[in-house]
Amino acid sequence: MIIIGIDPGTIVTGVGIIQYSGNSLKRLYSGVINLSSFKPIPKRLEIIYKELTTLIRKYKPDELAIETAFYGKNVQSAMKIGYARGVSILVGIHCGLNISEYSPREVKKSVVGKGSASKQQVSYMINSLLSLKNEKLKADESDALAIAVCHSFRMKNFKSKKNNWKSFIEAFPERVIG
Repeated sequence: MIIIGIDPGTIVTGVGIIQYSGNSLKRLYSGVINLSSFKPIPKRLEIIYKELTTLIRKYKPDELAIETAFYGKNVQSAMKIGYARGVSILVGIHCGLNISEYSPREVKKSVVGKGSASKQQVSYMINSLLSLKNEKLKADESDALAIAVCHSFRMKNFKSKKNNWKSFIEAFPERVIG
């Protein structure tokens, strides 16, 4: 199964594409879509739409996982992220993908084991889980890969119908510290 993870933004949108097979995770692509803050929002959204469409056509993912809206103190920022989320979801729908959404806390808990994990901890675990040999990933790129990895873990748990620690440890022995 191929999963595209998206960390939406109107200045930087992170994209991570992984292949998930059994207990194996492999990065196929990761990067960011950099957008100029000097361009109007509609033009930036068009760029996100075109770039994601190109990546989906090239890598042919089965699933799209995206981060849910995060509400901070700035309503304008939340709205702009909402625009980028909407365009990203629309691309997925137009390309016939199944769409799943995960909160930032849910992604961090899934990948690191702690919902309040730092960006550095997420990046470290993504390097480890995907055997990237400590590559220096951009924060949005690492977050997008984490969203895709979170989705792969959820897919595995739903398929196995066993949602308990024993089955998790059996499925992911490399994640046990001890």
